[in-house]
Amino acid sequence: MYKTRSLPNTRIHVADALRGIAVAGIILYHSVEHFNIFTQETIVHSLPSDQTVADVLAWTLSGKMYGIFAMLFGLSFFIMNDNQQQKRRCFSGRFAWRMCLLFFFGVINVAFYDGDILMLYACYGMLLIPISYLSSRAVWCIIALLAIQPIELFCMLTGYTIDHTRFYEISGIINSAHEHGTFLENTLTNLRYGFEVNLRFNVFSGRLTQLLCLFILGMQLGRHRLFYNEGKNLRIWHIILCVSAMLTIGLSLSGFGKIEMWLKPIYNLIILLMIVSAVVSAWYAFSGIRSALHHLCIFGRMSLTNYLLQSIIGCFIFCGYGLACYYKLGITYAVLIGLAMVICQYIFCRFWFSSHPRGPLEGLWRKLTWMKWNQTSS
Repeated sequence: MYKTRSLPNTRIHVADALRGIAVAGIILYHSVEHFNIFTQETIVHSLPSDQTVADVLAWTLSGKMYGIFAMLFGLSFFIMNDNQQQKRRCFSGRFAWRMCLLFFFGVINVAFYDGDILMLYACYGMLLIPISYLSSRAVWCIIALLAIQPIELFCMLTGYTIDHTRFYEISGIINSAHEHGTFLENTLTNLRYGFEVNLRFNVFSGRLTQLLCLFILGMQLGRHRLFYNEGKNLRIWHIILCVSAMLTIGLSLSGFGKIEMWLKPIYNLIILLMIVSAVVSAWYAFSGIRSALHHLCIFGRMSLTNYLLQSIIGCFIFCGYGLACYYKLGITYAVLIGLAMVICQYIFCRFWFSSHPRGPLEGLWRKLTWMKWNQTSS
């Protein structure tokens, strides 16, 4: 059974930077996908670069940004849980309540954007509670089991095929509402099918076990304090960077063939580890990198608020009930819209933090978690 080492959990600024990178990347890739509107209509304003931009951003962002977000979620859980253990308090019940609140935020978000991940994260988060009591050796075993994509591996070895018919059906219903429905029709459709379509998409894309793996991995990295510049931590990150980079190059040059269903999610995980290790290594090695990424720290400290804001703004821009840009703008132009969203939301973050210590939803979530509106520390 795990017990706290009673070491101080100071703020991890590189984690804030990674969180900012993840949320900004999510916004950009949602823009590539026109916020989950895959129209058959002719795009009015397109460019020859559209497919290249889509391919590059898919390789860099798709599945990786949500994965980084999940890993940092697990890290945050560890920090809060460890802080409470050091005060001889049990955090399990409080964290379960915190996940109920996150699920509620997800319900609000899915009313605007059917691709909400918060509700699923709340469910994954509940599983961290029993796992957090296990020894590190047992936790590493769970991580290894989830990392090899057990569902996809089972299907590949046995020939079993998962029926995705229902996923395609409800995706079509949601897409039609986005293109032609009113705001109310979109909201009702998203609330009815949003959670189901995201759960089914996680099965379809191989993320079901991988996201849980990353939740637990984030918690485990917190246990080992790998995000701090202590001891041989940087050497470990350098090794992870070198190994993941070599594997990425090797897999990129080889065809997956018949094992693509199993290997592609693992390939995405390796790219994710390469990105994280590169950022952490550069953060501690170069002061110029830290200065540049400071802006993303600000963005990352308001990750929940920024995530909900991008759903509201992005869906208004692309959905039929708003500006209907889903058929007006090609991918290159859509990415520029996403970049403008990131910049505008960053400006809002700077404005908000000039007079508040936390983002609006972050502060509300914290106060509701502890049920003390004048709480100054947890």
